Amino acid sequence: MSISAKFNPKSFEDKWYKYWLDNNIFKSTPDKRKPYTIVIPPPNVTGVLHMGHMLNNTIQDILIRRARMKGYNACWVPGTDHASIATEAKVVEKLKSEGIIKNSLSRDQFLEYAWKWTDEYGGVILDQLKKIGCSCDWDRTKFTLDPMMSKSVTNVFIDLYNKGYIYKGYRMVNWDPKAQTTLSDEEVIFKEKKGKLFFISYKIEGEKNKSITIATTRPETILGDTAICINPMDKRYKKFHGKKVVVPIVGRVIPIILDEYVDPDFGTGCLKVTPSHDPNDKIIGEKFGLDFIDILNSDGTINEKGLHFEGKDRFDVRELIIDEIKLIGQLVKVEDHKNKIGTSERTNAIIEPRISEQWFLSMKELAKPAINSVLKTNEINLIPKKFNNTYKHWVENITDWNISRQLWWGHRIPVYYYGEDQNDFVVAESSEKALELAKIKYNKANLKISDLRQDEDVLDTWFSSWLWPISVFDGINNPDNDEINYYYPTQDLVTGPDILFFWVARMIISGYKFRGKHPFSKVYLTGLVRDKKGQKMSKQLGNSPDALNLIDKYGADGVRVGLMLSSAA
Repeated sequence: MSISAKFNPKSFEDKWYKYWLDNNIFKSTPDKRKPYTIVIPPPNVTGVLHMGHMLNNTIQDILIRRARMKGYNACWVPGTDHASIATEAKVVEKLKSEGIIKNSLSRDQFLEYAWKWTDEYGGVILDQLKKIGCSCDWDRTKFTLDPMMSKSVTNVFIDLYNKGYIYKGYRMVNWDPKAQTTLSDEEVIFKEKKGKLFFISYKIEGEKNKSITIATTRPETILGDTAICINPMDKRYKKFHGKKVVVPIVGRVIPIILDEYVDPDFGTGCLKVTPSHDPNDKIIGEKFGLDFIDILNSDGTINEKGLHFEGKDRFDVRELIIDEIKLIGQLVKVEDHKNKIGTSERTNAIIEPRISEQWFLSMKELAKPAINSVLKTNEINLIPKKFNNTYKHWVENITDWNISRQLWWGHRIPVYYYGEDQNDFVVAESSEKALELAKIKYNKANLKISDLRQDEDVLDTWFSSWLWPISVFDGINNPDNDEINYYYPTQDLVTGPDILFFWVARMIISGYKFRGKHPFSKVYLTGLVRDKKGQKMSKQLGNSPDALNLIDKYGADGVRVGLMLSSAA
């Protein structure tokens, strides 16, 4: 028998991986040994293997195999995330290619397509993780929309609502016009972009040849202006105190108001106030009792409040408004201007601040144990330590979490409306239970299930994944079961620093809230995989090699060793 001069990994890796699976080498059940547990950061069900996954999962595999060899009962739980926005976008795109528009379908019809797509394409990444040798207990594979996981999410929502943490309110939210949903602050990426600063004059009402000039980067929002604000200490504009101006094109008469918020040194020192489309303007609007005029449709086009611009895209209207203002002689000048623009992490669309009624989770009180465990008691260690300051800044300045999303794919909010008033609703795990509660609250014995209507929105994807270390062991629905008592808290978490806020901090918060314990002891925050120019490898830049092609060429271990030797993490 001749021995090949060159090692061929293909002939060995598949063979041995099959042997390990056939002999349940990766399987774990509670016993008398000490457990060592890792839960995989669940990749999006839409995902395919890239170099970041390779690095992250190689580190996890090293840790789990080491623990197994040291005699621990090693349990590595795999799974995928339903990824509301990303998956819905994929399904919408596929339907569009078949000539089907989402809005032409009922919710149930759309979800049928979504589940079909998920069954066909989702979870490919788990098969790819097997290809790189990940020693997960595959019998434990979870999906965040599995019935057990969904029940956990519903029970947590009900519990938090009943304890006063969840509420509904009108707030200025981050609106993604492409996905047509709200985003949390952490899902908004600010990018520096070159733009223009437009200087526009507003005529003083009832006074000929007198005007006041404002500067704005968003002239389309002129359609929603309800005041001009100046700093009371700015002597240049003292003569305009108490006056009113006429909004160009619109013809609306609005007051000049005084507030020290205005920076006299920015632009002209005069601020146009559009309370419905800027968070700071909203504060001023509430303070002075101004009108709130929403000029946008959900898709970023102008609505009926926008006069003859109705139906046109917001950025097209920007140009059209400037043309009209120039035509009527009220465009003073235009300057180049660099500005930080909020963009959607998922769709790259430019975010619109918009007032909307949404569901929120109050976070201040919930976050207190998460501050102490990392920054004081060291129950949880972030590695490297440099991320402690980043973590500290976020948890100490935490804001209420906007948990509702205007999508169909995801965990539907368990709220049922039964009347016309905005408070005519109950929170329940099913329509049957909701009917019982509504009959009591509404005092109507003849109320029927058909009289109820469930909230149309779904929960933010992170509202299910923040429960991940607990819900994979059914620790929400059955809080005293053998598995959760044995495997929780887990030992190590390996993830990227980009989801320190989205996921890690929130898991810590939910761990203390629902188990009274930290969810893990160590968090390894890996480095980013970069190319020779120091750029982050990504599909968008086209600088990332195909992970599976590398495995075919060099073998899984060859690629993994290469990654580990070149990684600082």
